[in-house]
Amino acid sequence: MKKKILVVDDEEGLRLLYKEELEDEGAAVELASSGPEALSKLEGNSIDLILLDIKMPGMDGVEVLRMVKERWKDIPVILCTAYPHYKHDFGTWASDAYVVKSSDLTELKQTIRDILAKK
Repeated sequence: MKKKILVVDDEEGLRLLYKEELEDEGAAVELASSGPEALSKLEGNSIDLILLDIKMPGMDGVEVLRMVKERWKDIPVILCTAYPHYKHDFGTWASDAYVVKSSDLTELKQTIRDILAKK
């Protein structure tokens, strides 16, 4: 069975890049462009992991993370952001991992594999 990953990012190009790369790794990928869209996709879906951007308009990733951990405690969340200083923000500590965005997706893919292997 394929693992299902929900990619949440307001940048369409990154969503599509992550989708292509993760599908090449054998994952099934759902996409969301905002926090509210991500939360609605979690309803009734079996998601194995969430890849979540922090800095998004409206509802930011920290708020989405808090809501996910309140309602879907068992779904691991990887925060993926271009801003490394968020790693020290108390609100991000509930995530299962924190990866700084890069054009090289090696670290991100390895982090995903490691977390899914533990699940």
